[in-house]
Amino acid sequence: MMYRNWGKRGLDLLLAGGALVVLLPLLLALSGLVLCAMGRPVLFRQQRAGLHGQPFMLLKFRTMHVGDASDAERLTGLGRVLRIYGFDELPQLFNVLRGEMSLVGPRPLPVHYAVPALRCAVRPGITGPVQTGGRNALPWARRFEMDVAYVHNLSLRADLAYLLRTPAALLRRDEACTPGFATAIAPGEND
Repeated sequence: MMYRNWGKRGLDLLLAGGALVVLLPLLLALSGLVLCAMGRPVLFRQQRAGLHGQPFMLLKFRTMHVGDASDAERLTGLGRVLRIYGFDELPQLFNVLRGEMSLVGPRPLPVHYAVPALRCAVRPGITGPVQTGGRNALPWARRFEMDVAYVHNLSLRADLAYLLRTPAALLRRDEACTPGFATAIAPGEND
């Protein structure tokens, strides 16, 4: 219980703060690339369900042109690369510093999705069991099972293992998008 309450938050602050310092040049370069390729805004903001289902504004680098076309038509070449390697998620380090997210936990979903309640018992994360174990290639039912198991078995050791496995998982490019789609699709649509 001690790790859940204080240790996890301390680890988040230490690692996210350090990562932002080290990655600042990359964040600035990516911001410039997104601005040149797609214009303003550079960041995509969307309300997501956080701890205990409380809404917060998730930050990501924008990967699509604005418009009414399908996701596949709006996704840019730069956006595809950002998504494949997880660079679009880097602004979420600010969500971690603000206490809205953790480095490790279930991915935050839009507030209108119905999800298992236990999944919201911890702060959502940038990485976790799903991101290191199949990403968008997994059906939603399996993703939810993995998230609930994570909540039940929350530990420093598990979090460190997920953090260490994340770089290799990001290199498995075939898991970045839901098969047959340009982006992830809503729960229930591919089960």
